[in-house]
Amino acid sequence: MTKHIIQTDNAPQAIGTYSQAVRVDRTVYLSGQIPLVPATMTLVDGDISAQITQVFDNLQAVAEATGGDFSDVVKLNVFLTDLAHFPIVNEIMGRYFQPPYPARAAIGVAALPKGAEVEMDAVMVLKLQEYPAS
Repeated sequence: MTKHIIQTDNAPQAIGTYSQAVRVDRTVYLSGQIPLVPATMTLVDGDISAQITQVFDNLQAVAEATGGDFSDVVKLNVFLTDLAHFPIVNEIMGRYFQPPYPARAAIGVAALPKGAEVEMDAVMVLKLQEYPAS
């Protein structure tokens, strides 16, 4: 087993005791992302659509830092403080993912860090290739 810690300045820095992602062989575990703007480490301005978009942008930056992309995502977990926003997740997710879509769960939660309304994490399995050493 080969374990690599993934870190990129193109996504928010960890705000706790965790890594942005961990790659074990070809499997990558992406930590939960909330809608923080990487440059300012503050929540993105705007409505839930802006928050969802920022979360996908953050996850995409971490995925790319692993040498992969969203086509490698096999599982996506979505945490929402209001499940009524789930149709918006579906609409925006369609801009980032192509069929076949990853497995997915949507979980309603009472609260998220920093007052965010959405958080997502993911699991990826990278294609056979050379990966960044990280």
